[in-house]
Amino acid sequence: MPSRQRRTGGGLKRLALAGFGLALFGFLAIQTIPVPLENPPVLSEPNWDSPQTRALAERACFDCHSNHTNWPWYARVAPVSWLVAHDVYEARSELNFTEWYEVDDEGRRPGEMAEEIYDGDMPPLRYLLMHPEARLTPEEKQALAEGLNATLAASP
Repeated sequence: MPSRQRRTGGGLKRLALAGFGLALFGFLAIQTIPVPLENPPVLSEPNWDSPQTRALAERACFDCHSNHTNWPWYARVAPVSWLVAHDVYEARSELNFTEWYEVDDEGRRPGEMAEEIYDGDMPPLRYLLMHPEARLTPEEKQALAEGLNATLAASP
């Protein structure tokens, strides 16, 4: 009887090792799927109302909403790279502070950006978890929201 238990236990170990090997192979295989992590050239920026507004926007918004993205190390590891790249490219298509004249006005409605900042929708929580420097105090949120509204009023 003891030898039978060993064989069963050995079979489970082999099965677990095979499963681990397949998972490892799959993880390594998906690393070969290329994900472009690009920062195109800066074309134009808005007429910022103040250096403070630009600095706050750079700290809290530019990683996703500009061509100045700081791609962290985990943005190069699939499948996380797929999510990061998707989020950045989608955010840039909505609002890009460094291709100001290249985007339509859909993402630049006065008050809309301020509302998203006040409501805590921007920057999103999943971004803040990995980028605590982007957290804004209530005073900074107000300054950024008001500054963005003034910037929109001054920019074509």
